[in-house]
Amino acid sequence: MAEPKNDEFLDDLETAMAEEQEVETAEVSDEEAEIDALRAERDALKDKFMRALADAENVRKRGDKARRDAENYGGAKLARDMLPVYDNLKRAVEAATDEQKDVSKALIEGVELTMRELLSTFSKHGIILVSPQPGDKFDPQLHEAMFEAPVPDTKAGEIIQVSAEGFMLHDRILRPAQVGVSSNRG
Repeated sequence: MAEPKNDEFLDDLETAMAEEQEVETAEVSDEEAEIDALRAERDALKDKFMRALADAENVRKRGDKARRDAENYGGAKLARDMLPVYDNLKRAVEAATDEQKDVSKALIEGVELTMRELLSTFSKHGIILVSPQPGDKFDPQLHEAMFEAPVPDTKAGEIIQVSAEGFMLHDRILRPAQVGVSSNRG
């Protein structure tokens, strides 16, 4: 009768070992699942961090561009308002006859000096004079056609007259040069 007890004991031992192995397997599975969940969470957080870093860099770049634009183009309104001053000074110098230049030489020189100083100040602030000449090719980016006329010995699209000079602020047009353009077709 001792043998049946041994068989029962062995069966109980095998059952206990199987249960213990199931528990260990379950614990390993639980640990692996927890590790997998932690890895997934880490990857998600890493992705969010990288996106936040990229967003911060984009915001910095946009801020830098906005600052540069404000430095370069912030005075555009004032510059536009100053262009008629240049135009009037130029008209005053051009309107003076030789007789008036002889009589009021100092006055005319003062007006010319003021006009040169204004252009110098414009230049310091990135304002560039656009001064086309008759015979130059019309460029719609820099010029505004005020009229078209068929003029002998010219080609279509050539500037035939300059009504007003234009100005650029860095790479942007403040005021296009106002010109007359030839409409000849030959």
